[in-house]
Parts: sequence; C-alpha cells; structure tokens
Amino acid sequence: MYESTYILTPDLSEEEINQVITQFNSYMENAGVKINNQERWGFKKLAYPIQKKQTGYYVYTEFQAPASFIKKLEQNYRYDVRVLRYLTVKLDKFAVAYNERRRNKLNGVIDSNNLN
Repeated sequence: MYESTYILTPDLSEEEINQVITQFNSYMENAGVKINNQERWGFKKLAYPIQKKQTGYYVYTEFQAPASFIKKLEQNYRYDVRVLRYLTVKLDKFAVAYNERRRNKLNGVIDSNNLN
C-alpha cells in the first residue's frame, strides 16, 4: 500500500487538470495497480514559491502496487512539466487503518469498533 500526492501547476485549465489526472490513473491501471482512493484537494497556497508559482493543484492517491512500480511512477511525475512536486510514501499497517477510518468518516460510515 502506498500513497502519492502530486502538485500540478496552477496555469492549467479545469479540462487540462482532468486530463493529467486521467493520464496518471490510466498509467497506473494499465500497470495493474489498484487505486483504493483518490482525492482532489484543489488549489492551495504553497509553503514557498516553486518555479515562481504561489499556488498549486493538489491530488492525493492511495493505491496498491509492487515496489518496483514506484520508481516508474515517480519517473513519470518527474518528466511531466505540469507536475511541480510529488511525494510517494509506503504505508504501514497503522497508516492503512487510519486511512480507512478517515475515508469512512468522510463518507459518513459509522465505525462500530470506535463507538464511545
């Protein structure tokens, strides 16, 4: 289990943003990767300017993939000029459980193991 967050340049139109996200999702699915969750966090202010940009469009993806795939995915991020920054992290069992509870909370599902 991995999670990857990438920041797209703010110069893109809504259509171009959708195209980039679809492109990365297609690449992942064609490689046999299972996408468990994807969230579009939208435009946010950057902590510091990157390529003279003050904002960026954030996309978060949680997925299952073999370790060998991560290098290829990050290479695609690196070669795409529309991606300002990216970070991919391997999730341990606690992070997987946390992400599942978080997803359920966002979707309004009650967790019977965490009733007070």
